[in-house]
Amino acid sequence: MSTTIQSYRITRYEYPRSRVVGDSQVRSEWNHNATLELTSSTGQIGLGFFGALFQPLPPLVELNRVFEREVAPSIIGQNPFSLANRVTRPRGGNIGRSMFAEAINQACWDLQGKELNMPLYKLLGGTRNRVPAYASGLDYHLTTDEVCNFFAAAAIKGFSAFKIKVGHPDLSWDIERLRAIWDAVGPGATFMVDSNEAWSPKEAIRRLHAYHDAGITNILWAEDPILRDDFEGLAMVAQEVPFMHINSGEYLDAHGKRQLMEHRAVDMLNIHGNITETMRSGWLAAELGIPVTLGNTFCELGVHMACALPEALWLEYSFLDWNVLVEEPIVFENGYAIAPDRPGHGLTVSEIARREYARTDIVS
Repeated sequence: MSTTIQSYRITRYEYPRSRVVGDSQVRSEWNHNATLELTSSTGQIGLGFFGALFQPLPPLVELNRVFEREVAPSIIGQNPFSLANRVTRPRGGNIGRSMFAEAINQACWDLQGKELNMPLYKLLGGTRNRVPAYASGLDYHLTTDEVCNFFAAAAIKGFSAFKIKVGHPDLSWDIERLRAIWDAVGPGATFMVDSNEAWSPKEAIRRLHAYHDAGITNILWAEDPILRDDFEGLAMVAQEVPFMHINSGEYLDAHGKRQLMEHRAVDMLNIHGNITETMRSGWLAAELGIPVTLGNTFCELGVHMACALPEALWLEYSFLDWNVLVEEPIVFENGYAIAPDRPGHGLTVSEIARREYARTDIVS
């Protein structure tokens, strides 16, 4: 008899961040996260994560009500293998995406790995268990001293690549910040810069040339320099800035990612989130000869997708206080993220976190 999903458990968390995080558009001071655990007919538990960046999640009673009414009927009694691999196409008014969709997908893949006693990266076809990682500060709202201390500490931990938020109205602010961080982390560092769509195409070209002309020549890529769906503009920026790559795609759905690549508007495709969709996007990128980078995923479980995609070059690590939620976090060593060899994605809920950070109602 095949495995089926029998029950679920949602735990809602609220706790302050260890630092203010944000970019040229937003800032956040609280973690608003939740875990979804799906229990199978064989007693295995698959774990998924969901959350909100800027606003508290609804109270737990409401999360359970919505899940019970809108989600449970379509997954209880179903095989997690089938759910993870199912191809769907929203039609008519059914174009919204459930807040639980990514968590369900993660939990179903986790269950598959546990039922087969395989680490997720091997289940996805991976032959390596580690991938280069870069330290990401989400640092726009930190002072220069704070951001230099942050990246210097990351360098001590073994990171040699660093993604820095730019996009300040004052160009000199960006340049002085980049120079200060370069001094803090030492020679030989690799930089990535991310303006979070702050610029027009011409302004992006002007800014990126200004960084280079100021002697900051170690920038590997510029991430989301302009609007995500301005494919012609992104292609123009890529053409006019030959000394660094253009990285984009994290804000786009699968259709948008395809358009982005078909316009040759990106040198590196940024993917993360839903495991099934991430793998499909990675396969398409491989068909087009475009390397991929893995952005932030809850508790860095994206390391499994990165290890399984031969075109994946980097994994982002932003020190986002998520490790407190799990018993054995993903390990980083000498600038590499290492996929655990435990069955599934290898993450389980920390009962200490459930006691200390779980909140049934909004408190922040």
